[in-house]
Amino acid sequence: MGKETKEGLRVVLDTNVFVSALLFRGETAKLVRWWQEGKIVPVVTGETYDELVTALKYPKFKLSAEESKAVMNEEVLPYIDVIEVTHPVKGTSPDPDDDKFLSCAVSGKTTYLVTGDKGLLSLGQYRGLRITGVREFIEKMEKK
Repeated sequence: MGKETKEGLRVVLDTNVFVSALLFRGETAKLVRWWQEGKIVPVVTGETYDELVTALKYPKFKLSAEESKAVMNEEVLPYIDVIEVTHPVKGTSPDPDDDKFLSCAVSGKTTYLVTGDKGLLSLGQYRGLRITGVREFIEKMEKK
């Protein structure tokens, strides 16, 4: 089974950004359209993917198991690039739990990590990776 290469700007979206894009209207929803159009390619690892699946099951989102599965199968899986962590990052983010997003970004050779997390945003960049908020990322994309 050959791996098809997806074109588009490779990005890591943290779990909260992913959930907001999928479930809420507004600016963040533009990300879904962009990944469906191939302008961006969300890059995930097994760990970040599992966190997204778990988050969509939170009771506050009121999704049934079937709805949660449908969102993943129809809105996410066809468009993401699932990668192996080849460059683990440890002890870099103020919150050790957020290092998985840096590991994903570096291993997946992405340009941006899009997050609302203040700890990650405080880093600004990491090994050439730009760490940016949703609004800033959307503004950059709209200028292209």
